[in-house]
Amino acid sequence: QVQLVETGGGLVQAGGSLRLSCAASGTFVSNNHMGWYRQAPGKQRELVAAITSGGRTNYADSVKGRFTISRDNAKNTVYLQMNLLKPEDTAVYYCNLQPPYGRDYWGKGTLVTVSS
Repeated sequence: QVQLVETGGGLVQAGGSLRLSCAASGTFVSNNHMGWYRQAPGKQRELVAAITSGGRTNYADSVKGRFTISRDNAKNTVYLQMNLLKPEDTAVYYCNLQPPYGRDYWGKGTLVTVSS
């Protein structure tokens, strides 16, 4: 059974940094497309960053140059390094795993709050 556990959220001042982690079990992150999504209060869930099984990355325009997605295959974990955080980055951040076939999987999320 695939499980994703996000950690690393918290309260940070604007301009600060956080690193989110998504630890996977039941499959290998290296074999799947992995993504970080976020959902702010009253808004739809949106893609923040993704990394393919081949290692290609893409980012939402709003986070380009500030966020970096990476993968540690040995730890079976995907990270989201978030720098220069802004109040508008406040949201619950979710990890997503998309296998080559079949359904995708979600973690329960971790809350990031950026104070001004």
